[in-house]
Amino acid sequence: MPTTLFSEIEYLKGVGRARGEKYRRLGINSPYELIYHIPRDYLDFRAHVPVRQAVLNEYNVLKLTVFRKMPPQRIKGGLVICKAAATDGTDDILIVVYNNVYSFQAMKEGGEYYMYGKVTGNFLRREISSPVFISTDETVLIQPKYHLTQGLSANMIRTNMRQALEIMKNEPFETLPPGILEKYRLCPLMRALESIHFPDSELSAETARRRLAFDELLKLQIGMSLMRTRSRRSTAFGMDSSIDVNEFTEGLPFELTDDQKKAVKEITADLCRDVPMNRLLQGDVGSGKTAVAAAACYFAAKNGIQSALMAPTEILASQHYRTLSGFLEPFGVRVCLLTGSVTAKKKEKIRGELSAGEIDVIVGTHAIIQKDVEYKALGLVITDEQHRFGVAQRAALAEKGDAPHKLVMSATPIPRTLALIIYGDLDISAITQLPKGRKPVSTYAVTGKLRSRAFGFVRERLDEGRQAYVVCPMIEESESELFAVKTYAENAAQGDLKGYTTALLHGKMRAAEKDRVMQKFRDGEIQVLICTTVVEVGVDVPNAAVMVIENAERFGLSQLHQLRGRVGRGSFESTCILITDNTSEECVKRMKIMSSTTDGFKISEEDLKMRGPGDFFGNAQHGLPPLKIADIACNMELMKQAQDCAGEILSDDPLLEKPQNRPLKMDVMRLFSRDIIG
Repeated sequence: MPTTLFSEIEYLKGVGRARGEKYRRLGINSPYELIYHIPRDYLDFRAHVPVRQAVLNEYNVLKLTVFRKMPPQRIKGGLVICKAAATDGTDDILIVVYNNVYSFQAMKEGGEYYMYGKVTGNFLRREISSPVFISTDETVLIQPKYHLTQGLSANMIRTNMRQALEIMKNEPFETLPPGILEKYRLCPLMRALESIHFPDSELSAETARRRLAFDELLKLQIGMSLMRTRSRRSTAFGMDSSIDVNEFTEGLPFELTDDQKKAVKEITADLCRDVPMNRLLQGDVGSGKTAVAAAACYFAAKNGIQSALMAPTEILASQHYRTLSGFLEPFGVRVCLLTGSVTAKKKEKIRGELSAGEIDVIVGTHAIIQKDVEYKALGLVITDEQHRFGVAQRAALAEKGDAPHKLVMSATPIPRTLALIIYGDLDISAITQLPKGRKPVSTYAVTGKLRSRAFGFVRERLDEGRQAYVVCPMIEESESELFAVKTYAENAAQGDLKGYTTALLHGKMRAAEKDRVMQKFRDGEIQVLICTTVVEVGVDVPNAAVMVIENAERFGLSQLHQLRGRVGRGSFESTCILITDNTSEECVKRMKIMSSTTDGFKISEEDLKMRGPGDFFGNAQHGLPPLKIADIACNMELMKQAQDCAGEILSDDPLLEKPQNRPLKMDVMRLFSRDIIG
């Protein structure tokens, strides 16, 4: 049976089972997915130099003829070193290949190659290490560089890519109608896919990239629109607009900010429509999102409708419960907490009261979506920090009601341009103002030389009765990094923080243990919490007034801002100290941004400019398809064109049922899960 674009990757010539497994590690399961494994960069073999002119200790392109290959040498540890002698016709050079016999075998005696690698040595003797090479017979001199995995070399991927592109030529396809290609000045898809891998010039690579980036943004927009359409079926919980929510907001012990008032107005208007609300409430740490959510719960309760708020951890759920009951119970709204640690007897009582409609607002963890939990009239579903729930968990909560209204709260400020894509199926309310009386956190960036002075400052605050966080980076949660964090905590307890009660908190701990430590910190039994980023989104400890972040260069701007948001939640002057020995231009710029503003939206805009959208996208964060090609920071105009194009296509064919739109629909369904948009 001939190999097609959608055959298993193993069946592509020269791949087989073993290499197929390596491709799967990269998320490549078929020749089609291989074709969309876009180069991260290119090697330009056109600009080669003579051996004598090669810049030592730098990467160079040389044109060499191999005249002698030596037998591979096996050394201690199983490492294999392969060597060959080569010449450019004037000077000789030694080629050294480490632990890659396959690549070395492909290099033939007498063969002439362009080689790209690091050149070392001196005036008399030079060598080039593990070069990437192509034959001088090769007509394409701009070669792709791919993300690799162990056991897959660049040459292997390039060879398999050519085979996949040959299959593509036999199965030609185009996802966009001719009119769209012409209107938006896009090259045909087949040409784009060939040129992105093996361009004959910088221009052809750029033209190809523009087409593929447009496709990606278009599919994302269409997928989001289809999700939005699907959620617009009628709800059983249209509410009465004559009910006055001002009675609640004006009865609070503080005045809402203008942004909070606007958000309450938008949400209550949505709740009165006959289609389910699908709204994102985003605001900086401490901007007062919970007060807005409380107003929504009040409005629902006065309409005789139940609300549920789901938080990702017990400690956060307990915090929301305390806040919501404080706001709502004086107005006769009954609030209850349901988490995994509630006793079996109490759970049974709560379940009975929920199904009887005796509870207006239930707050909890995933315990509130268990099969045995039934509601009388669940019409408003609120999820906090929804990126920490799986799609299935969010859906399970929504299914407890009959097309309930949905409100998503997020303390991760996202630039509006990006939010339109990430949350394209949601309407957006943003709170950009901090409540009156909240003091901004003073932030200072220092080098390790000032560490002892920084901890002197921490001790002063502790002696005043305040508490502190010390954050250590743990990027991969590997055993070595966990060991490093534990060692740091032990050393700190015996050194800078000796005499103070400290505790360690990290992501590898069990949930119950994490909650226990956080509860002790909240109750003041622990003075200093030494932790990893597990506190990024977490409990409210008003007495915590100082934070030290070690190796601050290892965190993104938005993450630093989220961490900083753990302090400054009470009435005390609060401080964040960033410690880094990295003096690179980019790091210095980031530390200056952190020290000069506490505006989360401004910081997220800067973060997007500096690092691109990688950290804002990806299934782990949002359950949405990651962008492989489009860079939103640089492609704003293209994104606008893709939005316009999606609108045109869907206004003419809302469900993509016309023959010319079927290839596009198949692509969208491949990108999103079928059940989300089907």
